[in-house]
Amino acid sequence: MAVDLKAHLKSGGQVLKTRDDHAPVFLNRTADSTVADQFTLPADSQCSWAKPGESFCTEKLRPRIEPWLTALVQSEHLSLLVGSGLTHAVHRLGTGANLPGMNAVTFKCLGDEITQEAKRTSEAAGRHAVNFEDQIRVANELLRGLEILAVAKEAGSEEQNQVATLRSDLKDIIELFAKSILQCEESLAKANGTKREEAFNYLISFLMSFASRAGTRERLQLFTTNYDRFIEAGADAAGLRLIDRFVGTLAPVFRASRLDVDLHYNPPGIRGEPRYLEGVARFTKLHGSVDWLANDGSIRRIGLPFGAQEVAPFLSASGLTGSDASGLMIYPNAAKDRETLVYPYVELFRDFAAAICRPNSTVVCYGYSFGDEHINRVLEDMLTIPSAHLVIIAYDDPLGRIMDTYKRLGRHAQITLLIGNHLGDLLALVNHYLPKPAIDRTTFRMAELLKARWGTGPQDAIEAETPPTNDGGSAS
Repeated sequence: MAVDLKAHLKSGGQVLKTRDDHAPVFLNRTADSTVADQFTLPADSQCSWAKPGESFCTEKLRPRIEPWLTALVQSEHLSLLVGSGLTHAVHRLGTGANLPGMNAVTFKCLGDEITQEAKRTSEAAGRHAVNFEDQIRVANELLRGLEILAVAKEAGSEEQNQVATLRSDLKDIIELFAKSILQCEESLAKANGTKREEAFNYLISFLMSFASRAGTRERLQLFTTNYDRFIEAGADAAGLRLIDRFVGTLAPVFRASRLDVDLHYNPPGIRGEPRYLEGVARFTKLHGSVDWLANDGSIRRIGLPFGAQEVAPFLSASGLTGSDASGLMIYPNAAKDRETLVYPYVELFRDFAAAICRPNSTVVCYGYSFGDEHINRVLEDMLTIPSAHLVIIAYDDPLGRIMDTYKRLGRHAQITLLIGNHLGDLLALVNHYLPKPAIDRTTFRMAELLKARWGTGPQDAIEAETPPTNDGGSAS
């Protein structure tokens, strides 16, 4: 069935592929319905669980999605990859306003050349509009070339003047970008108390749906491409301890050697190996963070409060002498030291590949547009393992990258899709489709009890937790 995906999603349609679906199912939103989220199947749809023209809503979708996701998040290895979609959802929920995008900026030095090259690289990556990251990446490459040309030149030469001007441009632009990130945090921190609390409650429920792993399962591996600290703020509110590569208290330092320090406990009356302590996850920010700073040959996390108005005052601490915004580790950053530029990101992506490219591994992507090829390549390698599974949850697919990637990979049986302004909506996910934030022995004991009581009764009756009315066995 040929479907114009952009038009389908824009009209409120959804894309769903779970369980035994052989292909994505396109759901049309019912326009004249009094129910907020009601859908129908197109007339030529090939679907095993609903009939074309039949209207249904969350009551029918939930049994298709929630048990499936609950089973997947109990895989031996679980990773959650979060993109800017989560930040947009939480910010919109708390403030009622959208986040500003990363718009193109203006360079005083060789600005036209930078813009043209950024446009070429963005189009090669499948993006039609040039953004901030494209320009910064090109400007860094150009700066390095100018530095090489200026080595043999006299002081005051054109090449040396260009190096100084471009370096100053990069510092000012990254400082401006860092300020815009902090303004997003500040707007949430200063939002109406009730709305802010609601936003954080949904953020906490979202995170704990994945972080609440059974004590015998490995930790959740949490990855994000975001520069802001929304996830860290949600983890603090939830009491979720995040383990990353930073070591220290006052000014944590990024360490190349991954320290597998973890928290365990011995359950009373149980012998053998200890279990993982609950409420802990491993955390990696793949593109850096607004509070990471390259200083004196090391990467440090500075004490930048959530929602601070600007970063400059916190760079003037006595232990950070000579630091400025050019040292902020925002990928691709403008640090003068090229070794420092490459150093942290190599380690972070090594962690990413090592965490997901394992048997019996599930990766859940939320709010990630598949616009970063260096991440996509690792996900593609993961799917070469037959027991690996990829879950893609997105509010929209404006670039068409998600469905293009799905078609190109070809391993459709290993991919689950939930795309649309309902299936990808944070509220709908938490309220209806994500696993409850505590998957423990009580859940499984309840399931065993229901099975024992109602025997081989109809599955619908068991899921509804009501005894069957016919041939289902008597209640004990």
